[in-house]
Amino acid sequence: MRRAVCPGSFDPITNGHLDIIARASRLYDEVYVAVMINQSKKGLFEIEERIDLIRQVTADYGNVRVESFHGLLVDFCKQRDIPAIVKGLRAVSDFDYELQMAQMNNGLSGVETLFVPTNPTYSFLSSSLVKEVAAWGGDVAHLVPDVVLEQLTARLRRD
Repeated sequence: MRRAVCPGSFDPITNGHLDIIARASRLYDEVYVAVMINQSKKGLFEIEERIDLIRQVTADYGNVRVESFHGLLVDFCKQRDIPAIVKGLRAVSDFDYELQMAQMNNGLSGVETLFVPTNPTYSFLSSSLVKEVAAWGGDVAHLVPDVVLEQLTARLRRD
């Protein structure tokens, strides 16, 4: 079985993330979406909320599993026999950082990283930008799945 992982914080998942996950799900038999736990950073959504949202928006793919992880991504990969990490690249600036991470991960464990160019529609998109625009009342409906928009709007109203 060919397995890959799409890692990230997904706070919240965007259409850009979803595009990369969908493309990976067509290339691999099983795709794990690994939601990173960073205890030094307070997210807008709790880890379980992110996992639930991702499961909802990837349910139709059939071969996507969603789990959280803490620590090294290569350890997550080793524990699940995952030989490949799939990462979306938005710009050259992403490449510099991601190449270093890919080389480190490969050196630590032999796990390969495959870079997928982001759909140009989403080349500017990040969770941080979505949260900032939404917090100021901007329209982000075209940037996130409907269920994420509902949760994002409700959360920002509450906070």
